[in-house]
Amino acid sequence: MWSPGYFSAELRSDCDVTLIAAAEPWHIMRALTPEHARNFEVERRSRLVALSMPPAREGLAAELVLAADNFIISPVGRIADIARAHAEGDDVRTVIAGYHWFTDWGRDTMISLEGLTLATGREPEAKWILRAFANYVRDGLIPNLFPEGDVKGLYHTADATLWFFHALARYLRQCPDKPTLEIMLPLLRDIVQHHLEGTRFGIKVDPRDGLLTQGAEGYQLTWMDAKVGDWVVTPRRGKAVEINALWYNALCLLADWLREAGSREAAEIAAHAEQTQESFNRRFWYDKGGYLYDIVDGENGDDPSFRPNQIFALSLDHPVLDKAHWGVVVQAVRERLLTPVGLRSLAPGDPDYKPRYFGDLRARDAAYHEGTVWAWLIGPFIDAWLRVHPNDKKTARGFLEGFDAHLAEAGIGSISEIFDAETPFTPRGCIAQAWSVAEVLRCLVKTAK
Repeated sequence: MWSPGYFSAELRSDCDVTLIAAAEPWHIMRALTPEHARNFEVERRSRLVALSMPPAREGLAAELVLAADNFIISPVGRIADIARAHAEGDDVRTVIAGYHWFTDWGRDTMISLEGLTLATGREPEAKWILRAFANYVRDGLIPNLFPEGDVKGLYHTADATLWFFHALARYLRQCPDKPTLEIMLPLLRDIVQHHLEGTRFGIKVDPRDGLLTQGAEGYQLTWMDAKVGDWVVTPRRGKAVEINALWYNALCLLADWLREAGSREAAEIAAHAEQTQESFNRRFWYDKGGYLYDIVDGENGDDPSFRPNQIFALSLDHPVLDKAHWGVVVQAVRERLLTPVGLRSLAPGDPDYKPRYFGDLRARDAAYHEGTVWAWLIGPFIDAWLRVHPNDKKTARGFLEGFDAHLAEAGIGSISEIFDAETPFTPRGCIAQAWSVAEVLRCLVKTAK
């Protein structure tokens, strides 16, 4: 129903020009004059910036506070969710992963939560999002795609549920919300038990080493999830490096929360964490290369592809990697993957490396995680950098400088999903991506003086 065309008007200093376009009924649009609508919008934006954390109230960070607002929505079609939330005294919020074609995804929401809500002073909405996802846990997994109408929720993800622990921890660190934690604890214990015993899509802890394995034919369960027809581009079946870093982090967080609650289960969970850490450092360290395997016990054995996933082994609240290797990994990632707009998904020189995300759907998806730069990965890289160099915020902030100019291209005022792997790092994919905006904003706050 869309017809290509354009509107034009002459702009002069002695008169106003207004363009009104809306999906709402016309009487709603007529309720305000253009001048009033503009003034109210300016006031709303000023209020958003004023509510955010102090380092986010000026410059690039303030621009991203406004960009973040576009991703936090109230889903109008989920009547049961709205009724349940209102009965509990909550409201319903969810996160759109990217514009113009993504919906609300579990993985993206959990990674984005801190930057979109906590850095912007919207803590109640963070709680509502966490509680909404908690209501949909099935077999120890949160949905990667929410149920919608007659469509059942999709749970094809090995990491979204582990990111849920991370997001909850960041919320509780900023908001000591004991009632919410008390509500969540039985659910968190159940999630861990399902992972220990085995759940959907081959997600299960190997009892021999305590490492989490995953994989099912025809599914892409990690964030590297490109699929064309029946072709899963990067299946990564086996024991993935970031999945096990997240698993260890989740176990440590749960052990801490149980310990605070006086539960005897804390020692058992801590023992699982200890086994995971010992096995991780024994199995994932690729001594010949001086970095971490991307996959161990995979379909083709251990995979030495140099990817950014290894950075999570020291970027999370509880780093699984031995401290002796931190500096080496960070330096290697900086030299081989870092760009002005994020991290490459595969190092140049690899046979599968693709410098450009371009062409038809098959060509693009073939390059999606084979070199293409992902903006959101700058967040965990900066976390890892500051873990190794805790007093060097200046250098860490310098890693964000490339995003300033980017706000004037692609989706104006926002950050794209991905970029080509080589200069000039052309923006590609969604023109506005939630976790791109969230992680850059979070790190601008974190590296402020």
